[in-house]
Amino acid sequence: MKIGMCMFLWTTSVSKKHEALLRDIKATGFDGVEIPVFSGTPDDYRKLGDLLDRIGLERTAVSAMGDPLMNLISPDAGTRKTGIDYMKWAIDCSEALGADRLSGPLHSTLGAFSGSGPTAAEKKRSVAAQRAIGDHAGKRGVTIGLEALNRFECYLLNTMDDLCEHIDAIDRPHIQAMYDTFHANIEEADPIGAYTRNRKNVVHIHISENDRGVPGRGHVPWKETFSAIRKSGYDDWLTIEAFGRSLKDLAAATKVWRDFSESPEAVYRDGYTHIRNGWKKAGARDAAKAFPSQAI
Repeated sequence: MKIGMCMFLWTTSVSKKHEALLRDIKATGFDGVEIPVFSGTPDDYRKLGDLLDRIGLERTAVSAMGDPLMNLISPDAGTRKTGIDYMKWAIDCSEALGADRLSGPLHSTLGAFSGSGPTAAEKKRSVAAQRAIGDHAGKRGVTIGLEALNRFECYLLNTMDDLCEHIDAIDRPHIQAMYDTFHANIEEADPIGAYTRNRKNVVHIHISENDRGVPGRGHVPWKETFSAIRKSGYDDWLTIEAFGRSLKDLAAATKVWRDFSESPEAVYRDGYTHIRNGWKKAGARDAAKAFPSQAI
């Protein structure tokens, strides 16, 4: 298992000016960081990857599509092509960064609504677009982790069951799923079951508290969550995603109107300890059940 920290808490454009912060994240114990991909060139991300190598941080990538003019489910072919081109650019940047996965709600425009649920035509257009994206991602060695978002942020894919049924229809090995504890807490009647039923598609996990604040301080069922993840055989990234008010556009998109912690340091330092201890305890519980005669 690897523990990551999403840089959304501070910025959507990580650069050398964040070096001191990145070094403190490394000193805290993190294995890597999640880098937002929204602007720049592959060469910019290659240079950032070199910096992360010097610090000793691995990395994943994250993005979103907030512009309706690149909506991948639009009835307009030109709009869909713009979205596909954006995704190809983001994949190229991720490869240059040294990230083997790019996650987020990369299936439709964030915050855009039609006034009704997804139609069969929209899902058909999505399948075609994602196949083109998946083919390009395969050539670059990058896997896309599509994210189911709560109903207040998108309408195409809200639950893990719907997301993974859609991924199966796309049928591309480099188009898979991300599980996010924040969205599952809102949309799933059984967040744990939603994960375990769809484990085969999950390539990335966001650890996010119900209020987007410090993981472990809210009411996400962490004991059961860590236990289910360990039992499933998942042994990859557990990445903290939290938000603050420092970035006005991102705060507006994620509906962040107040501070959720006393400081960013509390989020990543206490959050890291929460994941490390939760993972360890889940392993101890599993071992005790498997070998009850050796339990103390």
